[in-house]
Amino acid sequence: MQNVKTGLNSIVRYLSTKKEVGRRRIGLLVDGPNVLRKEFNVNLEEIRDVLKEYGNVKVGRVFLNQYASDKLVEAIENNGFEPIICSSDVDVRLAVEGMELVFNPTIDTLALVTRDADFKPLLNKANENGKETILFGVEPGFSAALRNSADYVIILENNQMNLSDDDLYDYTSESSQNSEKIEAIPE
Repeated sequence: MQNVKTGLNSIVRYLSTKKEVGRRRIGLLVDGPNVLRKEFNVNLEEIRDVLKEYGNVKVGRVFLNQYASDKLVEAIENNGFEPIICSSDVDVRLAVEGMELVFNPTIDTLALVTRDADFKPLLNKANENGKETILFGVEPGFSAALRNSADYVIILENNQMNLSDDDLYDYTSESSQNSEKIEAIPE
């Protein structure tokens, strides 16, 4: 049965009960354009702190597209994550790096921060290969298929990252000469 948690304190308590002998070695991948949006206020530091209660975060990468501001990249680095800037599709790069973690013997838990159902095969492959999976997501648009593929699901609510609104993603149309803002990237 899937475990869905919403309050950060209940998540910390729950994951700490799941500790095995020895600490879990976690690979954390964040789908930046999908969750680091003004309307979600995702707090990466709290996600990392929750995972530290469960194990050691050995890999912490945030995937960004070419529209990421310098301030966002700097804030990600200051929070101890490795920003990965993708000139093409972020999903492809994240999936490739996720598969590398699935077959990495030093990682036993894969944690994803996304709402995107495109990562369901990645979670399935991780589970097939004996990796534990933890999924952090936000509503609206959090894929039910994705949630049903993870061992643990954590729905983030009312979090805030220490960034101003200007630091978060403002999606800009590539073809726009005026850098006109659009609400979201098409799926």
